[in-house]
Amino acid sequence: MRQTLRPSPRLLRCLSLLLGVAVLLGVLDALELGPVSRLATVFWTLLLLLGVVAALDALKLWRLPSPRLQRLLPGSLALGRWSDVRIDIQHDYARRLPIEVFDHGPVSASQRFDVENLPQGIELRPNRTAQLGYRLRPTSRGQFTFERIEISLPSALRLWTSRRYIAAAGSTRVYPDFARLHGGQLLAVDNWLSQLGVRQRQRRGMGLEFNQLREFREGDSLRQIDWKATARQRTPITREYQDERDQQIMFMLDCGRRMRSQDGDLTHFDHALNASLLLSHVALRQGDAVGLSTFAADQHRFLPPGKGTAQLSLLLNSVYDLNSTQRPADYSAAVRQLLVRQKRRALVVLMTNLRDEDDDELLAAVKQLGRYHRVLVASLREEVLDGLRATQVQTWQQALDYCGTVDFLNARSTVHERLIAHGVPVLDVRPSDLGPELISQYLSWKKAGTL
Repeated sequence: MRQTLRPSPRLLRCLSLLLGVAVLLGVLDALELGPVSRLATVFWTLLLLLGVVAALDALKLWRLPSPRLQRLLPGSLALGRWSDVRIDIQHDYARRLPIEVFDHGPVSASQRFDVENLPQGIELRPNRTAQLGYRLRPTSRGQFTFERIEISLPSALRLWTSRRYIAAAGSTRVYPDFARLHGGQLLAVDNWLSQLGVRQRQRRGMGLEFNQLREFREGDSLRQIDWKATARQRTPITREYQDERDQQIMFMLDCGRRMRSQDGDLTHFDHALNASLLLSHVALRQGDAVGLSTFAADQHRFLPPGKGTAQLSLLLNSVYDLNSTQRPADYSAAVRQLLVRQKRRALVVLMTNLRDEDDDELLAAVKQLGRYHRVLVASLREEVLDGLRATQVQTWQQALDYCGTVDFLNARSTVHERLIAHGVPVLDVRPSDLGPELISQYLSWKKAGTL
């Protein structure tokens, strides 16, 4: 524990008063007015008395034991969402003591957060445990480490304030914002899809994967009739199929400098992570396998495709502390890495922010990837570009901004059109629309059996 003593406003007022008296005595002595020697004796007596009292008050405060603090943190936090943090305070004080508490929070400069209700004052009462709470909203992902809590204790005569830093270690993980899908239990995917305007209907009878034999029903196609089973049972028997469920989805996530663009409270990189989690949730509920591969990151991460609800937890733990970097995106190297590890055919969702300079390199890499996998390119578009393009031009600067925006978007569209011309689907979307667009595309391909 580290402790510092500071004079309180009461002590400073007393010293200011005595300083004023000293100045007055100096003036009287210079003018040779009044009984200066007798008043000076009184002054020095008062100053000595204040010094002794202040020293004893400081010594008593210095020896005063600190309260015992315990911080209660949630096991995990969602990026950008407010969460409650509680601090329990235990003490052995025999009198009421008002204190002020401030939690310093994470120690790393990269672990950014917002707080409410700090610092906070509370009165400690004898033989009672005190509690206080505040709200914390992380604005970056990763492992958040807490080390200390700062408290301010007043002395018995309120002449001093003791500022103490008490060790209170704690840690929590900040995950991408998946709270609307995961809050202890996964929400029903049908309800979530209906909120997005995407309706999923179970299709039986005309899918790709055999499900069961059953009696012929009105509305069944004659092509579904199993003639051998019909002959054995002497009644029409049809084959029932369902959508194929044993497919794989791989997310190729660009961690380079382009994904650092900010739209709202989140970067493009965080929007891409959220969209990956949303589509993963839907695909896992459909029985498909989901995996992840990163590129342009400080450390390459690869999660092989897997099924079941446990795969979503593995995915979260693989990306919760992943951040974008200043590196450029190397699509060729990223594709080579993926082809080495991912042998089975899969739907590869490449999430990035395309530029006109990506034309040749990206096309060659995607064509190589398309020989073995189904590829979908999700190109995130800055929302500010849409705003600039829709702004009415009234000034010279607005005209320059408009022309620059249109030129940039046209060059970007050229890259997209060239990819589409070579049979590579492209989603040109704003970050906030990425999740719904990915799910709609996935479900449409799933229904059509073209994954």
